[in-house]
Amino acid sequence: MSGEAPEQQTPNGADDSVEVQRRIVTFVTRANWVILVAATLGAALFAPLPFTLGVVGGGVLVTVNFHLLARTLRRALTPPHLASHQTVLAKYYMRFLISGFIIFVLIAGGFVDPLGLVLGLSVVVASIILATLREVKKILF
Repeated sequence: MSGEAPEQQTPNGADDSVEVQRRIVTFVTRANWVILVAATLGAALFAPLPFTLGVVGGGVLVTVNFHLLARTLRRALTPPHLASHQTVLAKYYMRFLISGFIIFVLIAGGFVDPLGLVLGLSVVVASIILATLREVKKILF
């Protein structure tokens, strides 16, 4: 009898885990845009144009990368079209190289302020931290 209880609890635990992951990804996806808009408005009001352009450029770059990564993983891990890990990694590294090239062009060309770019690139990190704090709060309270 005790052998049956863990088998019944495991799927529920797995379902709960998947639901938590889905909530986090949804929250991060939405929060990325909210934080990007807030950071852009703050930079536009209190910083010079190159800094603001850095915030926008970095924020859009990292947010689009996050969306593309989420889409790649969703498609790769959803039956019946499971993708190989080589395909997922190839897409990841291609996005990484393109992002690096864009960042290089933005900084080397003097189009953006590097500190503003770093702030913009931190949008997803801030969203993930907020999502984590939100889930911890739900667990504790």
